[in-house]
Amino acid sequence: QVQLVESGGGLVQPGGSLRLSCAASGSIRSSNNMGWYRQAPGKERELVARISRGGNTNYLAPVKGRFTISRDNAKNTVYLQMDSLKPEDTAIYYCNAELVTYPYYYAVVYWGKGTLVTVSS
Repeated sequence: QVQLVESGGGLVQPGGSLRLSCAASGSIRSSNNMGWYRQAPGKERELVARISRGGNTNYLAPVKGRFTISRDNAKNTVYLQMDSLKPEDTAIYYCNAELVTYPYYYAVVYWGKGTLVTVSS
C-alpha cells in the first residue's frame, strides 16, 4: 500500500517561513513528477509547484521567488520551502506524486491527505 505523508504545516505570521515535506512509502519502483497543490476555502485546488525526476521545476506565478520545491529521489521525498509567506497563501497543501510501484511499469498519481498552512498575525 503506497502512502504519501505530509508534514510541516502550521500557523505562521506574515513574512515568515515554513518547510513542507512529503514522503512516499510502499513498494515504489520509481517516482516521476512530484508536486504540491493547495486549496483555499471556497476555491479550487491549484498547482503550486512541480518538480520532475531530473529536477526541472515550475511554479504558480504568485509564489515564484518565494517558494522553492526540491526532492530527494533516494528517499522518494519532496519538499516545499515557503518564504515571505502572505495571508493569501493560507490553504490546505496537498502532496502529489506520480509513482511506479512493483510489479508494474507505469505510473499512477497518488495524493497525500493534506497539511494546513495558516498565515496570520
